[in-house]
Amino acid sequence: MMSSTRFNCLRRALGVILGRGRGGEREVEILMESTAANGDLMAGESAVNGGGEDVYGEDFATEDQLVTPWTVSVASGYTLLRDPRHNKGLAFTEKERDAHYLRGLLPPAISTQELQEKKLMHNLRQYEVPLHRYMAMMDLQERNERLFYKLLIDNVEELLPIVYTPTVGEACQKYGSIFRRPQGLFISLKEKGKVLEVLKNWPEKNIQVIVVTDGERILGLGDLGCQGMGIPVGKLSLYTALGGVRPSACLPITIDVGTNNEKLLNDEFYIGLRQKRATGQEYAALLHEFMCAVKQNYGEKVLIQFEDFANHNAFELLSKYRSSHLVFNDDIQGTASVVLAGLISALKLVGGTLADHKFLFLGAGEAGTGIAELIALEISRKTNNPIEEARKKIWLVDSKGLVVSSRMESLQHFKKPWAHEHKPVKELLNAVKAIRPTVLIGTSGVGKTFTKEVVEAMASFNERPLILALSNPTSQSECTAEEAYEWSEGRAIFASGSPFDPVEYKGKLYVPGQANNAYIFPGFGLGLIMSGTIRVRDEMLLAASEALAAQVTGEHYEKGLIYPPFSDIRKISARIAANVAAKSYELGLASRLPRPKDLVKFAESCMYSPGYRSYL
Repeated sequence: MMSSTRFNCLRRALGVILGRGRGGEREVEILMESTAANGDLMAGESAVNGGGEDVYGEDFATEDQLVTPWTVSVASGYTLLRDPRHNKGLAFTEKERDAHYLRGLLPPAISTQELQEKKLMHNLRQYEVPLHRYMAMMDLQERNERLFYKLLIDNVEELLPIVYTPTVGEACQKYGSIFRRPQGLFISLKEKGKVLEVLKNWPEKNIQVIVVTDGERILGLGDLGCQGMGIPVGKLSLYTALGGVRPSACLPITIDVGTNNEKLLNDEFYIGLRQKRATGQEYAALLHEFMCAVKQNYGEKVLIQFEDFANHNAFELLSKYRSSHLVFNDDIQGTASVVLAGLISALKLVGGTLADHKFLFLGAGEAGTGIAELIALEISRKTNNPIEEARKKIWLVDSKGLVVSSRMESLQHFKKPWAHEHKPVKELLNAVKAIRPTVLIGTSGVGKTFTKEVVEAMASFNERPLILALSNPTSQSECTAEEAYEWSEGRAIFASGSPFDPVEYKGKLYVPGQANNAYIFPGFGLGLIMSGTIRVRDEMLLAASEALAAQVTGEHYEKGLIYPPFSDIRKISARIAANVAAKSYELGLASRLPRPKDLVKFAESCMYSPGYRSYL
């Protein structure tokens, strides 16, 4: 007997469907024999558990399998060419042009996706200004989604700095001027009491990942208000390109509660609320309504990633909702995981264990304290000592100097665990000389703070000083790769948050690493989704770090790299996803049962492929 799900799937595909085109209305009767033949596949749930039925067959379809993009109506040719999910441009075949009323709407030439990709990369390289490349990529995403992701996947090392940091920072600053069409949901104070209704306005119902920001702390650029939307859009592009999560399952959201940026409030092109930022109960009430509405509309297993919230809200939101929702803060947890991975792999170059090293942070906000806590957790786990003991190996410097116990009463709550016994020290250079760390980590968001004197001091008592300048974008980096290598006489092991070009010093080529969150969050999110995980735990972050560190080979170490190249990012993401999923099953937090036998292969099978489909 045919199941009701399969029957409904076949009924949609085989029914008489009404399509409306510019030239009038046509009734088009479509017999989708291929869909009927593959009905068993189409009828099943999505391979990526936690979402909904895979109505397009994207999880199961190959490039040769005939699938239909339509669920309710078949668009006529003109509308099809303006549907970014299904538009193929000149790659529509002769038969597809006849079947979908495209004759005369396209030039006669027929292209391949590979040729389209070659042409677009040629065109992108003609732009000298990175922001122009960013805008060209966003235009492509809005007219041909599959080609956009194929371009990004095949040229990830070249295009990642365009769609993500550092260029996305400039895009956010100028978002009001370059804004063309919305790419996500904007939820402002005007929608208070109607957030669930707003979520229902989004056309996709089977959402698996939401990236949300309130725009208060965009990268190292400060309060950009509503224009912070560029961050969720960029992050979710990477969820698809690097982690293989279907584009239709991703939802970027900006919570607009105003901005304290006077320049934006006085900018006639600003697209957000023109008021000072809401705080206190008004802010908390809107965020709580949002969190409840997301769970009600999309279910228990939708991943909510907090992005670029200011310190005071970031810690509170994560603490408040981590026990009731599937939440993840990339600034606190994602940054921590990728840095820990770099430290674990760097041990092969500097020797010893994490517990043998001493860490000094410049910056004691979300990123700094998040990294510090994960390092302490890993040291505690490896040594079987209390985490309080592990924290003593980690020191923080904030805007007022070294975080010490004599400042305890004035410290914010998230800094207090790092206040150790020591006399007050105001300057970073003096802190370096007093603490004598083996690892120096910058998360301050202030550029040029790792001065020549600071790097030279690190090199004076370390054979291989480990220097991580993590602040984004490039202009806010604590030092450049060239400075780190030159001032340490080529002995530093260096990684940064934003990319730097290779450096030649005294005849030797040094390749700086990039401690980019994009190594972690796409694979981490995929692992949560494919296992149907219901809560995030710190042990999963440790599992992600270990999986990433394991991908660094001897060849990479020879170049001074502590991270693998981004060219292998999809394989890396699959292994991170598998490790995270395995830990989730171990902790009893995975709801997808039975557990797949080979989690790496399962992760790879869940990944979205951007190859064109046949629409016949």
